Amino acid sequence: MAEAKPEEISHPPMEQLQGFEYCIDSNPPWGEAIILAFQHYILALGTAVMIPAVLVPMMGGDDGDRVRVVQTLLFVTGINTLLQSLFGTRLPTVIGGSYAFVIPIVAIIQDSSLAPIPDGHERFLETMRAIQGALIVSSSIQIILGYSQLWGIFSRFFSPVGMAPVVALLGFGLFERGFPVVGRCVEVGLPMLILFVVLSQYLKNVQIKDIPILERFSLFICIALVWAYAQILTSGGAYKNSTEVTQINCRTDRANLISSAPWIKIPYPLQWGAPTFNAGQSFGMVSAVLVSLIESTASYKAAARLASATPPPAHILSRGIGWQGIGILLDGLFGTGTGSTVSVENVGLLGSTRIGSRRVIQISAGFMIFFSMLGKFGALFASIPFTIFAAVYCVLFGLVAAVGLSFLQFTNMNSMRNLFIVGVSIFLGLSVPEYFFRYTMAAQRGPAHTKAGWFNDYINTIFSSPPTVGLIVAVFLDNTLETKGAANDRGLPWWARFRSFKGDSRNEEFYSLPFNLNRFFPPA
Repeated sequence: MAEAKPEEISHPPMEQLQGFEYCIDSNPPWGEAIILAFQHYILALGTAVMIPAVLVPMMGGDDGDRVRVVQTLLFVTGINTLLQSLFGTRLPTVIGGSYAFVIPIVAIIQDSSLAPIPDGHERFLETMRAIQGALIVSSSIQIILGYSQLWGIFSRFFSPVGMAPVVALLGFGLFERGFPVVGRCVEVGLPMLILFVVLSQYLKNVQIKDIPILERFSLFICIALVWAYAQILTSGGAYKNSTEVTQINCRTDRANLISSAPWIKIPYPLQWGAPTFNAGQSFGMVSAVLVSLIESTASYKAAARLASATPPPAHILSRGIGWQGIGILLDGLFGTGTGSTVSVENVGLLGSTRIGSRRVIQISAGFMIFFSMLGKFGALFASIPFTIFAAVYCVLFGLVAAVGLSFLQFTNMNSMRNLFIVGVSIFLGLSVPEYFFRYTMAAQRGPAHTKAGWFNDYINTIFSSPPTVGLIVAVFLDNTLETKGAANDRGLPWWARFRSFKGDSRNEEFYSLPFNLNRFFPPA
């Protein structure tokens, strides 16, 4: 047998992923684009429903309050997604609610000035106003770091070997929202997981009129089929004698969203009343804003790769962070009950469908705004059991994690230095947040519990985020450990030309502002 040639047993590094029929600046036909956009809208519902479902009852709100918060969060998600895709990074990303804000928000809910309020609705309103004030103040951090280009300057310390673990942890770190949730209703979640894998991967070459419908529309098809199956189980009385936890996770009629939703309701700024401001609460919220910044940076790197675009230059990254800060400001003004970040699951869907078109995401933003105003129709789709979303997350989060690992192709992974950095940062990025999670579940408070509440929020929020821990470890080690003569091993020769807007001719094609606005805001 002839000896294999080196080029036959290795794969040269590729700056852009192959096999995408539509990349960031190419558009599928309108019919396909609308269905693809509706998939992104359906996927965004998971987070838009889950965060208010957890926080609103803790705030004292009822089902009507929860529906209004879901509508508001979805409405602002649509606005922020449009702003980001038009004037921010211009990547095909959905800017939705963030779990990173849960810890400081829970601290506000438990504040001694709010918790004793006897009337539930009054407590909900007062708590929402306090959350709004903290979001409005803390949003200035991202606005300043973004528009001053400070975050772009800091990003010059990034390299492929440093960012690969961070992007990978963006997906791996969300494992708690995957199969552990599927297992709560395995008779619904497991069929969804298997069906989604079979249709999107094994049957992806099935075509109708030259369109691979199962690859591109598998999410829509699977959710429709399994949702109908879950409805049959619910209507047939399969959960009549089940435990409360099983009914919440399996039944299609336990959300109480449809009956509580108004037919038409347009969210508007200050709808809950004038925000209240507290210095300690605002300082605590800054920690979540910083985590959101880091997680979004990793998401932009992954989205650029899955949209067949070049890595976003420092100027573009800063511009996106600035607009995301404005997004958090809008969260505070409208009262969404949480802050914003890039939706990881929607980034993963770009890879699953192999469609990285910006127009698709912009259309999906239109769906979010439209259905958030038509309360009954939006609530219908929002009543999909969360177990179904968790099954999809198992695939999409894993795909995003793999995109992060793909950055290692530009580095020398035969270097013990690089192996040490990648291994330690991924392990600590998973292990440290898991410690904080288990401690919190056992003690009902985070490991940091000093008399300074804002300090507790800082420590508990930052070290509960896998990408944030990964970035702290990876970037520190990468810039301090045996750096002399390690530029090639770190992948810097490939990375360097994407640091500036003019470093690669393709950047103008992917990231230029619309309406010829670059004349007034020239990129660096």
